[in-house]
Amino acid sequence: MGSAVERTDEHVREYLIYRGFTSTLKQLDSEIKVDKEKGFRVDKIIEQLQQFIQNFDLFGLKEYWLYLDRRLFCRLEDVYRSTVNKLRTSLYRYYIINTIQKGNLEKTQEFFQKQALELQGQAEWRDWFILPFMPAPEQNPAFSPYFSRQWADTFLVSLHNFLSVLFQCMHILIFDAEVQKTTGLTEENEQLRQMLFALQTESRDQRDGDEMVHHKLPAYVQNMDRLGDTELDLVSSQRATSTTTTPSRNFFFTLLPQGRRTPGKPAQITAGSSPSQVDEQFGSDLLFVKCFDVTISQSTQQSANQLAHPRHKKIQDHEKERKELFSKPLQQTPEKKGETGEADSPAETFSDLPDSCSKTCGGGTEGGGLSPEQPFIKLSQEEYGEHHSSIMHCRVDCSGRRVASLDVDGVIKVWSFNPIIQTKATIMSKSPLLSLEWATKPDRLLLLGSGVGTVRLYDTEAKKNLYEMNIDETHPRILSLACSPSGSSFVCSAAALSRSGSVESVSRLPIPISGQLLLWDTKTVKQQLQFSLEPEPVAINCTAFNHNGNLLVTGAADGVIRLFDMQRYESAMSWRAHDGEVYSVEFSYDENTVFSIGEDGKVIQWNIHRCGVKQSEQALAQDATGPFVLSGYSGYKQVQVPRGRLFAFDSEGQHVLTCSSSGGLIYRLTNGVPALESVLSLGGHKAPVVTVDWCSAVDCGTCLTASMDGKIKLSTLLAQKP
Repeated sequence: MGSAVERTDEHVREYLIYRGFTSTLKQLDSEIKVDKEKGFRVDKIIEQLQQFIQNFDLFGLKEYWLYLDRRLFCRLEDVYRSTVNKLRTSLYRYYIINTIQKGNLEKTQEFFQKQALELQGQAEWRDWFILPFMPAPEQNPAFSPYFSRQWADTFLVSLHNFLSVLFQCMHILIFDAEVQKTTGLTEENEQLRQMLFALQTESRDQRDGDEMVHHKLPAYVQNMDRLGDTELDLVSSQRATSTTTTPSRNFFFTLLPQGRRTPGKPAQITAGSSPSQVDEQFGSDLLFVKCFDVTISQSTQQSANQLAHPRHKKIQDHEKERKELFSKPLQQTPEKKGETGEADSPAETFSDLPDSCSKTCGGGTEGGGLSPEQPFIKLSQEEYGEHHSSIMHCRVDCSGRRVASLDVDGVIKVWSFNPIIQTKATIMSKSPLLSLEWATKPDRLLLLGSGVGTVRLYDTEAKKNLYEMNIDETHPRILSLACSPSGSSFVCSAAALSRSGSVESVSRLPIPISGQLLLWDTKTVKQQLQFSLEPEPVAINCTAFNHNGNLLVTGAADGVIRLFDMQRYESAMSWRAHDGEVYSVEFSYDENTVFSIGEDGKVIQWNIHRCGVKQSEQALAQDATGPFVLSGYSGYKQVQVPRGRLFAFDSEGQHVLTCSSSGGLIYRLTNGVPALESVLSLGGHKAPVVTVDWCSAVDCGTCLTASMDGKIKLSTLLAQKP
């Protein structure tokens, strides 16, 4: 503890020198010299409290005790809360007795006037309001013990002992442990950096060997649209006239994202293997390889068996469809062959492929070819169709293993998609449900917010409800839930009913609906506090924590974004962000900015270091921001306000997934104007997409897009090599 205190003193001295507080620095040095304990001085705290009381400084006394409560007492278990409350009550009574003993009745009356709202509902203060009007309260049997010297000494000793034990049991300064932890992480990062450097060096050596082969290819092959190194090697092997083998990089090296690639053993490619063998081993992920009629040796097939994708069995189910596709002959324009007797150029052959094959090879691009700037290739798109009504929420848990989806009928499906889509649990709710959120620790727990003022904690593995918390009867609509990354608490947004009295209202009211923002403890299942929403209580539509839970950002029905400091549990800043409601808000990858989408159809990036300053702004189509409309026969029209996430980032924060009328849209984040650059349309939906999520917990990222017809599409993306 002594070393931690000394380290803290050094930090404080550096801060004072940096700010130029020379007089404060001199005072600190003088007090440090006379300090012999080198630890927490409880006697100084008691002395400061007594000074506030002697000076009749009620405001300073309350603020000092509030600071102790916020920094120390709130970390105690609930069994000690009654002790803290008794000490606070005794402290206030000590203040009142001092004002009467000193004959300052004006301060006595001031205390009861300022504290009336807080104390009038407490039974232990019921008889004390008559104290200022009693002629001789020290002679009254009910108050005479408090005027004795023995009671004052007993209270001060009790408070001193309580703080002393608290400081001994609680490790408030943990700099030494943090330094050791940081040192260990630094060493581990250095080891990983060296390993990465070695792998990159080996990969570079292999790439140099590949380039020795590539430079021998004809010019029109070298100038083809962007293809991976492996594809060029395969083309070179096909065009070679000799039967000698040439070294090639393993194909599955290109199927991994850049940050997770590891060098593999060189594969041997020879002539003599049939195209069907290639198709059986690699499945639809190597669909475009088959377009070139590539031949692969038996040794390459054995290595592919070891590196096959986890969905290899599922891909074989589509074997019949692929055989029908390739049974059609390719239309080729006869060209004159050169003197070497080579076949038509691969570039010309690739451009003459059928449309379906071209789209598959191009990763779903509109042009059907491989765009040189395409960041992703859409490997596959699967469908989860267990819902029979419009989806409201669709979220992947922290581990990327499970998905929870909620529809407007109150049906929750918990399911997995790796290696196959499989429903794990089905939850039916009698009351309407409006919000859904995965817990962080443990990640098997699911929070479900209803429209009748309750939040349920559901165990997806045991398939049972653990708790049902009654939030607030006056604000029954639980619009948003957000779990702290530490797993110890969650934020709950509760709102009043709409003007019509219904749970759901499509049109936005001119006057925002009243609401509350509450913090609940997941261990004790009790409310910790209620946040202050300025300028008036308003319904919070969306909430999001940063990576460590120190910051909370919210978007409200009044168009205001509020940023809360979760260490002090108070608002850090707020600003008007949109004309209309804020539908969705998230921190950026570096957490220096906040992105928001509002009712005005704009996506805006905000600088959190400068309140209300826009980094970028761009208008989106209505089908990306809502309200979402699904039209049918005979004038049927279904309208749904946004409830789930309207956008999601990839693992590196460089791309964002949004909604559209026919599927998800992926944009690249840019620093210019416009702020978003469209790079890929996932498609696949026949109804408007109302919520999205992006899972990057596995090697190949998976985008989830949920629509109003109850269909959820899982699009598996492959990050292109830059």
